[in-house]
Amino acid sequence: MKRAKRIYILLGVLAVVCLAAVGVIHYQEETERIANTDEIVLEIDPDTVESLSWSYEDTSLSFTKEESWVCDEDAAFPVDQEKVADLLEQFRAFGASFIIEEVTDYGQYGLDDPVCTINLSTADTDYEILLGDYSAMDSQRYVSVGDGNVYLVQTDPMESFEITLPDMIQDDEIPDFDTVQSFTVTGVDDYTATYQEENTSTACEEDAYFVQEEGLALDTSRVESYLSALSGLDLGEYLTYNAAQEDLESTGLDDPQMTVSVVYLPETEDEDEETQAQTFTFSVSQDPDQRDSEEELEAEEITAYLRVGESPILYKLSGEDYQTLMAAARDDLRHQELFAASFDQVTALEVTLEDTTYQLAAQGEDEDRVLVYNEEELDPADLQTALEALTASQFTQESPDGKEEISLTLTLDNENVTQMTLAFYRYDGQYCLAVLDGSPLCLVDRSAVVDLMEAVNALVL
Repeated sequence: MKRAKRIYILLGVLAVVCLAAVGVIHYQEETERIANTDEIVLEIDPDTVESLSWSYEDTSLSFTKEESWVCDEDAAFPVDQEKVADLLEQFRAFGASFIIEEVTDYGQYGLDDPVCTINLSTADTDYEILLGDYSAMDSQRYVSVGDGNVYLVQTDPMESFEITLPDMIQDDEIPDFDTVQSFTVTGVDDYTATYQEENTSTACEEDAYFVQEEGLALDTSRVESYLSALSGLDLGEYLTYNAAQEDLESTGLDDPQMTVSVVYLPETEDEDEETQAQTFTFSVSQDPDQRDSEEELEAEEITAYLRVGESPILYKLSGEDYQTLMAAARDDLRHQELFAASFDQVTALEVTLEDTTYQLAAQGEDEDRVLVYNEEELDPADLQTALEALTASQFTQESPDGKEEISLTLTLDNENVTQMTLAFYRYDGQYCLAVLDGSPLCLVDRSAVVDLMEAVNALVL
């Protein structure tokens, strides 16, 4: 009997709850009407907006349009004008997917304590836009624009307004270096390299940048890779946007480690349009305390800074970017390979190895080319591989004092260089000293020289 009584009581409670739920549903249906819509709920011409501010969490930003947009907190802050325009553009025709009318409880949409509040003002109208909860069901955000309704919107403003002041900075612009006429490096090295349309002095047909006073050809691919890395540099993190003398001194940019100036022709849409050469200059410096230390640091331990021209913005550099930019000395950008010509141009080869000289001739062209020694045709593939693998480990002007290991005199079918001689001398257990046409050139890994000698022995022995 008692058990049955408890069941009746529970059934009664359930009935009351169900009736209450039905009542709430009917009440909400009476007070709030929800409907699909493709309505444009807000139309604001961005050009008419005179002030913009927003706040979310602990961030509050405010900007006023004078001749251009200015940060209210600090007029010296360089505001990215396009960034402001992009923020405002979404309200030119702000559309909704759902409309909820006759709202009585904004709290259920997160609008009593909004995630973000955006304020816009034109000459005659003030707008307040509240961003509420995100509807996981509809993948849209609840928004109030002050007309008494709640909207689920097609574009979530939070995606663009969840930013801080550094995101609004107008970074210095690094151009795309389409046509470089010259570049000058000072500090880490001191030289000027000039672009020359026609190569008349080196065996490598692709050479285009020359340190004219030295007759030194730089490796075009290395120069272009360096300029490409510079163009793609991320200037996203700054130390200060209003540098004073003490800032320059504390970063070492009052006396930078390196300065590079690039003279270039800017890109134009009209190929026939004449353009004036422009100069882009940047300076790089490691933190003075680290510069004065003899300790070798890993990239992640390096603190470094960059400045564009005389810009008041000082940027922080990652250790990797610092190392990339600092690699602008002549020895960084010159040919690292000792044989920069095309092997297909070799017509004769004289090799001296262990006091014996061998004369080899080349016959045929391209893939059909063979070497001939003592009237026997030989496959030059291994010799070519070993010759092209010779690269500089360290450039030097040090004269050789060890025994000559091997020397090669190559005769070339080349308009600029018809003959070149490479000689290799013992240096230590790891390196040989390479001499090009009688002048010391660099240290070469000894194992690469051994490979070259073995390739020659395989042909002549």
